[in-house]
Amino acid sequence: MQVTASAHRVHLFSPLSSPALSLPSAKHCRCRNRNAAATTVRMGLREDGPSVAVVGVTGAVGQEFLRVLSDRDFPYRNIRLLASRRSAGKRLTFEDREYTIEELRPESFEGIDIALFSAGGSISKEFGPVAVERGSIVVDNSSAFRMVPEVPLVIPEVNPEAMAHIKLKGRSGKGALIANPNCSTIICLMAATPLHRHAKVVRMVVSTYQAASGAGAAAMEELLQQTHEVLDGKQPTCKIFKQQYAFNLFSHNAAVLSNGYNEEEIKLVKETRKIWNDMDVKVTATCIRVPVMRAHAESVNLQFEKPLDEDTARCILEGAAGVAVIDDRESNHFPTPLDVSNKDDVAVGRIRQDLSQDGNLGLDIFVCGDQIRKGAALNAIQIAEKLL
Repeated sequence: MQVTASAHRVHLFSPLSSPALSLPSAKHCRCRNRNAAATTVRMGLREDGPSVAVVGVTGAVGQEFLRVLSDRDFPYRNIRLLASRRSAGKRLTFEDREYTIEELRPESFEGIDIALFSAGGSISKEFGPVAVERGSIVVDNSSAFRMVPEVPLVIPEVNPEAMAHIKLKGRSGKGALIANPNCSTIICLMAATPLHRHAKVVRMVVSTYQAASGAGAAAMEELLQQTHEVLDGKQPTCKIFKQQYAFNLFSHNAAVLSNGYNEEEIKLVKETRKIWNDMDVKVTATCIRVPVMRAHAESVNLQFEKPLDEDTARCILEGAAGVAVIDDRESNHFPTPLDVSNKDDVAVGRIRQDLSQDGNLGLDIFVCGDQIRKGAALNAIQIAEKLL
């Protein structure tokens, strides 16, 4: 099916989103479909809810924070919208109420119970500890604190126990930091973890196909602009990635380290080990930017300690919260970024035995997830829900 640039634009800017994929169960799975969406809290604006701050509200993830808060009727007593000085004073409507965006300052966190951060690592390092000192629980979407040993790195469907000791202030709790994993890690582990629990992954090889959304709203706009320019025979504007993105793909733009891996790939390695609490699991990754507007895709090869056949794996994934199986071999229909854009669930398909390994000790899967939603904003708000 041919997809136009305007179709991609709908997925990027549409304020509407579906809470989960609506899909038939896999034809090859004989077990009962136990897949259920992660528990949501349906309360909305109420006096006994927590006070919430959104840091970086004008960015792509900041805007998605607001959509997810509304979609899930997250309970809040009041909400404070924070951004840089250049955005301060602008008006923004959220749930039929008009708010003034405030400049981010240390005093912004007075009286705030939960602070959702997505304003970059330097801002998080500067203001995250300030918010904690004032009693806020910070859920941070940057890489600033992910590998700090005492900071929980959490995917609620995977390791909610990592944050079990943290409580909201006023409930015998105090300020704290919780880190949101990298988007590629979240999308990968949503599918790999249920299989890991069953047969223990000893080695994982991941190749990512990452959308413009991972680099923010400016990169998404530039991809759209470049697409028009190339189709019109013009030289493409290359400000964000310094090379043509439209109709092209290239190694992820993160800094390349001395060992040849880039920082994005190393995040996937280190974060997987921390989340699984397994320093021995072997992980290698190759991360690529592809000209997709929104939602990442990943090819994942898994090697197990114990045998796991593909039918059992399919049944396990059918029963995993937050996972939707799209695995129709007859019609050659498997997950795509368009399937999962603006959706909560991570989709998995191409579930098959690894022919290079004997004894059902290997599987290949293909995973797609919305980077802005489950890969960022939704995961953070699911963490906040666990605090209630």
